[in-house]
Amino acid sequence: MGDPRFFAAPDAVSLSDIAAATGAELRGDGSRVVTGVAAIEQAGPSDLAYLDNAAYGSAIATTRAAAVVVARKLLDKAPAGLTLLVTDDPYRVFAQAAAKLFPAAMRSAPVFQERGIAPGAFVHPDARLEQDVTVDPGAVIGPRAEIGSGSVICANAVIGPDVRIGRSCSIGPGSSIVHALIGNRVTIHPGARIGQDGFGYAMGRKGHLKVPQIGRVIIQDDVDIGAGTCIDRGSTRDTIIGEGTKIDNLVQIAHNVVIGRHCIIVSQVGISGSCTLGDFAVLGGQVGLAGHLDIGAGAQIGAQSGVMQDVPPGARMGGSPALPMREWLRITAILRKMTRKGAPDEKL
Repeated sequence: MGDPRFFAAPDAVSLSDIAAATGAELRGDGSRVVTGVAAIEQAGPSDLAYLDNAAYGSAIATTRAAAVVVARKLLDKAPAGLTLLVTDDPYRVFAQAAAKLFPAAMRSAPVFQERGIAPGAFVHPDARLEQDVTVDPGAVIGPRAEIGSGSVICANAVIGPDVRIGRSCSIGPGSSIVHALIGNRVTIHPGARIGQDGFGYAMGRKGHLKVPQIGRVIIQDDVDIGAGTCIDRGSTRDTIIGEGTKIDNLVQIAHNVVIGRHCIIVSQVGISGSCTLGDFAVLGGQVGLAGHLDIGAGAQIGAQSGVMQDVPPGARMGGSPALPMREWLRITAILRKMTRKGAPDEKL
């Protein structure tokens, strides 16, 4: 059996070109070229690696990499003669360099690897597709849907009636989009569900009466939405995902939620209805938000936290129920000490 590589070997890129594109300070031979990226301990003589964590500082002494993107604060770890790209933010520079080498990895590619509308795709005659739209086999595009140039609709994706999808978007295999307006350069990974019913019921002793969900989902430019993530449409208002926000796999976003610009939402987060997140808010993995909360701009919520009250801008919270991070850490430390103190006397 062969050993396939799913991303083709890139053209060689000189270190001087990478330095110019990223703003990193080049120390060494700028004419040297790289054709790949790798972890610092695994890199070969044509690879670019990076170092931004002192815990891996010993690896730079023995690396075989062509060059290393290194944090300025770790320069003393680098051996003489190693070509360096020096920066205060090595991970970001490394990401820029990797994107330059492997642009195909920046968005989902057509599964069928053909351009245009493939045989076996179902495009309603009333749908409007600009030039250079790719539609894989099995994809369904409903009436009056509009899709901008350069967008890719992968295999078995479903685009509902009247949906708008902007330019240079990627809609992953098996995903579904209904009742939604999508901006430009949006990536939706496989199996995501956008625009389905919100979970709204008028509860009572005679049973639970469904509340019609007649809002939309609006996703602004440059948003990434992970595999298996669900974003419900609004009930009477719109569910909104702000520009540049990045959402991991398996996230649930309920009806009427408004998420600001450039937020980070990590896997298995659950956001209840009508919550608002300010710009640049961060939710760690498995965070749960109760309904109708306001999470301020720049707030950071630690993993597995249960948030049941508003969070002010810039706050750092942790625990369940969530508390200011220092308070939560102090309580955790006290409980740990109490437990350890009593441990020797405990008997089963």
